[in-house]
Amino acid sequence: MPRPPRHAAPPRRPPQGGEGQVRIIGGRWRNTRLPVPALPGLRPTSDRVRETLFNWLMPKLPGARVL
Repeated sequence: MPRPPRHAAPPRRPPQGGEGQVRIIGGRWRNTRLPVPALPGLRPTSDRVRETLFNWLMPKLPGARVL
């Protein structure tokens, strides 16, 4: 018996007030959220992408601090 078609998830709506948020994912300020202005063409980077990027860079930048 064939499965019924899957429905796409509804698109996410940006937060009200014209600003988004970015979450710090590590260190002392972990889970702190910072406001980000809503600008055309500006899109957030997912936590997973940021974590992967810094995992790649960590051996190349020993002792570096990044915000």
